[in-house]
Amino acid sequence: MTDPTIPHVKPSAGAAKIHELMLEYGGVIIEGFLSPAEVEQLNSDIDAPFEAIQHGSLSDVEAMKDFHGDKTKRLTNLVTYSKVFRQDILNKELLHSILETVYAQDNCSYWMSAAQAIEIHPGNKEQRLHRDQSQFRVFNLLGPDGPEAVINFLTALTPFTEINGATRVIPKSNKWADFADMGCPQNTIPAMMNPGDALMITGKTVHGGGANKTIDEKRRGLALTFSLSYLTPEEAYPFQISRDVAKTMTKKAQRLIGFRSQYPASSGGLWQCDYAELADFLQLDSVEEPSEAQKTNGCH
Repeated sequence: MTDPTIPHVKPSAGAAKIHELMLEYGGVIIEGFLSPAEVEQLNSDIDAPFEAIQHGSLSDVEAMKDFHGDKTKRLTNLVTYSKVFRQDILNKELLHSILETVYAQDNCSYWMSAAQAIEIHPGNKEQRLHRDQSQFRVFNLLGPDGPEAVINFLTALTPFTEINGATRVIPKSNKWADFADMGCPQNTIPAMMNPGDALMITGKTVHGGGANKTIDEKRRGLALTFSLSYLTPEEAYPFQISRDVAKTMTKKAQRLIGFRSQYPASSGGLWQCDYAELADFLQLDSVEEPSEAQKTNGCH
């Protein structure tokens, strides 16, 4: 049984309760975050692309090679590869309800930082412990009271077990006074999950991929990461995704991948063309300009 210090909830618990538990424990497991049909279709969509890529990292930096794992495969550009991902998962009502709750003070202005399918293969060692927000150094300097920069939905696409590489977490590390402290492996517990379950963690929580100690079992998961829209995403979606694919997506999903302008609090708008909505320049479906109240106070 999963250690009770990582609470489990059903989607019916609602965004407010899920957010509350994440703040208290640093992470919460949402059972059945993806439906069995969504998991099956997403796996089917990405099986062939996974087969086509090699293990390990494309980075020339040794620290990043070690971080990525020499027996791990990482697949990006899921929007292009998977219709169920771009049309169903990115429009999931619970997903947006949670993110709107997390980023309410920032005018609910967020976008997708990374969508990465990760396969940890047998023999891969434990990943270095880290906080997802560390790439935005100022947020670690702000410590536990800083805004939520990053939210990650680490979603199981195959079973996550203690021996096949389940993500390891240090509960309540989001409350530590010193964010330079990444703890140690002995402090971690495995987030054991069934396919479709998601470990939702704040970017302040220490975690890392587990070691795959099996002989022939791959652990496949989806790291679905969102950040404040005034932060640079990990993936440069407008350079990966064709305009034809973007046109098939909802306005909400287009905004997630940088094909629409962003309107965080206290901003007249970001990611614009001639101080106007980016989607108009790209000749996507026209969208009403957010009102002044939406720009400064409310979600849109």
